[in-house]
Formats: sequence, structure tokens, C-alpha cells
Amino acid sequence: MKYLFIVLGSLCVGLGILGIFLPLLPTTPFLLLAAALYVRSSSRLYHWLLYQPYLGPYIRNFRQYRAIPLRVKVISVTLVWVTILYSVCRVVESNSIRLLLLLLAIAITWHILSYKTLRKEDLQDDEAPKVG
Repeated sequence: MKYLFIVLGSLCVGLGILGIFLPLLPTTPFLLLAAALYVRSSSRLYHWLLYQPYLGPYIRNFRQYRAIPLRVKVISVTLVWVTILYSVCRVVESNSIRLLLLLLAIAITWHILSYKTLRKEDLQDDEAPKVG
């Protein structure tokens, strides 16, 4: 089971990294799943993931504060809408598929905006960060 969890965790890390660049593929859920799989299989990989300079903050911030930084929200929502609108206007010909894509964009936007906003400057204080 240990090796299966390592393989699945590594796959989730890969999908999480792809999610940074592909707007419809979520980053944080895959990284959280990878962390959960690594914690059950390899303390070395778990520690590596949590303290990666770029990936680690996604996991630590979300686990600790259940919030998403404003910059990440803005970038995510913008990329979702740019991608969906491009697809609706230039790629897809079916009106029903266009409608489904627009509904998907609305759902993803709602999901992202439903989390509290974690402000970067609040993380640097000695106090607990403020979420709003």
C-alpha cells in the first residue's frame, strides 16, 4: 500500500503542477491529496512537498487558514474566464456545449470566491493572519 500511495501522491503532484498552468484543472485539491497520500506513505516526501518554495504555501495556507490569497483568486478566475470565453467564441460550435462551458465557468468562479481571502501581508505578522 505504501508504494501505491507514493505513486498516487506523485501523480497528484504532477496534476497539481499542471493545474497551475491549465485553468480548468485545480491545483490546491491535488496538492492536498498528494500531501494526504504522502503522510501515509513517506515522511520524507511529505516534508519535501510541504516545504517546496512554490508548492508548499498552497498546502500550508489552505490547511491552516482555509483561505486563498487574493492574487491566486484573481489569477484563477481570470484564467478560467479567458479560457472559457475563448473556447465559447472560437472553438466550440454547439450552443449547448457553449452553455455548459459558461455554466462551468460560473460554478468554478463561485467555488473559488466562496473561500475566504488570505492577504499576503497578514501572513508576515506574528499574529494570526486576518481572513476576510
